[in-house]
Amino acid sequence: MPDDAAAPDDAVARDAAEEASAFSHPPVDPDAVAAYGEHPDQVIDFYAPRGPGAEQDLVPLVVVLHGGAWRAPYDRRHITPFADFLAQRGFAVANVEYRRGTEGGAEGGTEGGTEGGAKGRPVAGRWPETFDDVAAAFDALPGLVRNTLPQADPRRMVITGHSAGGHLALWAAARHVLPAGAPWRTDRPAPLRGVVALAPIADFEVAEKLEVCGGAATELLGGKDAFAERRPYADPALLLPTGIATTVVQGRTDVVVPEAVAESYADAAAKAGEMIGLTLLEGVGHFPLIDPAADACAVVAEEIAQLAW
Repeated sequence: MPDDAAAPDDAVARDAAEEASAFSHPPVDPDAVAAYGEHPDQVIDFYAPRGPGAEQDLVPLVVVLHGGAWRAPYDRRHITPFADFLAQRGFAVANVEYRRGTEGGAEGGTEGGTEGGAKGRPVAGRWPETFDDVAAAFDALPGLVRNTLPQADPRRMVITGHSAGGHLALWAAARHVLPAGAPWRTDRPAPLRGVVALAPIADFEVAEKLEVCGGAATELLGGKDAFAERRPYADPALLLPTGIATTVVQGRTDVVVPEAVAESYADAAAKAGEMIGLTLLEGVGHFPLIDPAADACAVVAEEIAQLAW
C-alpha cells in the first residue's frame, strides 16, 4: 500500500505494523465465483453465511469493495480474510473485483485514457472502466445472488469498502444523484440498508491537497487536465444528499487516508442536509479496520450489523 513519508516516524512505524498484521492472514477462497462481464477482473466472489444466524433462510448481504488506491497490484484477495470474518458472523458476502490501473508508470500512459503516475509506480484506476465495472457489478448482483447464493437477501444489502473501496462504496450508493447524462446514473436510489465506508477517500479535493496515496484521485480521473471536469461524476463529497443511511468508520491515527478526509465528507453531507454517522477510533490507523485480528474490525462488523439486521 502507498506510504506517507510526511508522517512522523512513530506513526509510519505503527502503520507498517498494522499493515503487516492485516496482510498476515492467508487468503480465504470463496464458496462460489460469478462473472458480471467478460473481462477477467469482472467477477464477484461469494461467501456463504456461517456462524450465528447462518441457519436462517435469508440473511443480509454485505457487498465488499477492496481498496489499494485503485492500483493493479491490490486485488480482492487481500480483503478475503475480512470477507470471511463477516461470513462467520452470519452474513452472506459478495466480494467485488473491478478493473484498476495498469502496472505501467508514467511512460506511455495507460488504457482508459488515464495519465501515468510517478515513473515505475502503477497507475491509480482507469477512466471510465473502474466506474463501469462497479456499476455493472451492482446491476448484475441481484440476479447473480439468486443463482449463486440463494441464502442472501438482496433486500437487506449493506455496502462496505475500505480506502479506495470506501470511495467506490459511497459512489455506488450515490448513482441516483449523479449529473444528468452520466452513463452510470440510475432513476432511483439503490435498495440498500446502508453504507459503511472504512477510511474512504471520500473528498477528492481534500485528498489531493493532502497527497493521499500519491495523488491517486487525480490519476483515477485521468490526470490534472481532466480532474475538474470529471470530479462531479466521481467525488462522493459532491454527490449529496443520497438519502441512504451512511456510516464512516475512521481511525484517528490513519496516515494513509487521514481523518481530515472523512471529516470533510461529513461536513459536506451536513451542508447538503444529510447527517451521516462518523465513528472515530482512537489509536487506530488505516489497516485494522479490515484486520480480523484487530478490535477495530469487530467495531466495523457491529456497524454493518446495525444497518443490516
